[in-house]
Amino acid sequence: MKWQKRVAVVVPAFNESEHIRDVVRGMPEWVDNLIVVDDASCDGTSEIASSVSERVVLIRHPENRGVGAALRSGYERALREGADVVAVMAGDGQMRVEELAGVVEPVARGVADYSKGDRTSHPEVDRMPRVRRAGTFVLTRWTRWLSGYTHLEDAQCGFTAISSEMLRRLPLERLTRRYGYPNDLLVMLGVAGARLVQVPVTPVYEGQRSDLKPWRAVWTHSYVLGRAWFYRSRPLEP
Repeated sequence: MKWQKRVAVVVPAFNESEHIRDVVRGMPEWVDNLIVVDDASCDGTSEIASSVSERVVLIRHPENRGVGAALRSGYERALREGADVVAVMAGDGQMRVEELAGVVEPVARGVADYSKGDRTSHPEVDRMPRVRRAGTFVLTRWTRWLSGYTHLEDAQCGFTAISSEMLRRLPLERLTRRYGYPNDLLVMLGVAGARLVQVPVTPVYEGQRSDLKPWRAVWTHSYVLGRAWFYRSRPLEP
C-alpha cells in the first residue's frame, strides 16, 4: 500500500474453528503481521489458523481470559513486532476484510490516532438485530458522555485501527479483560486526547453466536463504565 507503514492485524478468537480459516485466508498481502490470539479454544482454532498461512503469529492463552485480555496480548505483540498501525478484526467473520483498508487508512495517513468502524451509518444497518441496535444506542450515548467523543455513533464495534504512538500511551494493564472493553478503551483514548475517526462498515450477522446475554450485558457494561468513570480523572503518563 502507498502508506509506507507497517501494519499489524490482531485477531482475537475463541472457539472460532468455523470462521478463522476464511478470516486468515482473506487477509490482504499488505498486512505485515497477522496476530491470532487464541483465548484457550478447545475446537482446533489455533491449528487451523496456523495451517492456513505462514504469516500467522499465534498467541495461545492457557486459560480463557476474555476478549479484552486477548486484545491486550495482541496489542503488546504488535508493538514488539514494530507495527506502526495496529488494526483489530474479530475471528468470527463479522467484519469484511475488503473494508480493512478503509479502517486503517486514516491512521496510516496520520489524520487520526484511532479509527473505528461504524455500523449504524451503513446503508445496511437494518441487518443488525433490533436488540443489538437498541443496546448499541444506549451504550454509545453513555460512552459519549464519559469519553468526551460527542460525535461517537457506534461504541460497540470492534473493527478498529490505532497508531503505535497512541497505543504506547494507553494503560493497557487497566483494560477490562472481558466484555465492555470497547467502552473502556474509548474512555482511555478520550483522556489521552486521541483523534477519533469513524468509518462506515457493513453489519454482518449470518448466524454467528453471541455469548453475552442481555441481563449480563447490562451488569457488565454498567460495571465497566462505572470503573472507567473512576479512572477518567487520573492523568495518563506523558
